[in-house]
Amino acid sequence: MHELSLAGGIVKVIEDAAAREGFRRVSQLRLEAGALAGVEVRALRFALEAITPGTCLEGAAIEIDEPPGTAWCPRCSCSVEITSRADPCPLCSGFQLQATGGTELRVLDLLVHDEET
Repeated sequence: MHELSLAGGIVKVIEDAAAREGFRRVSQLRLEAGALAGVEVRALRFALEAITPGTCLEGAAIEIDEPPGTAWCPRCSCSVEITSRADPCPLCSGFQLQATGGTELRVLDLLVHDEET
């Protein structure tokens, strides 16, 4: 379950930002985990909920956007939507696709507070 280590990395990034920027608490966290990022979103959410107590993310609402995977097909010269890196092109059934989107796992934004409430 590599999602636990990913969750730990996310918490570290946010706690480092809190120390640098001077905020004490996060009430909302929005992430993006693309369809081709290799992340099980439910497992990531579970891991975040398990490790955030005692951190600035304790009690934060966590939203995870899941953009679709996109790829360029050189055979069709088209951009297509795919759900897996193993998918063929839905137009020509070719397998020479190059992923162009939906590969990222990133923090999109935070709602932060300077004081405990």
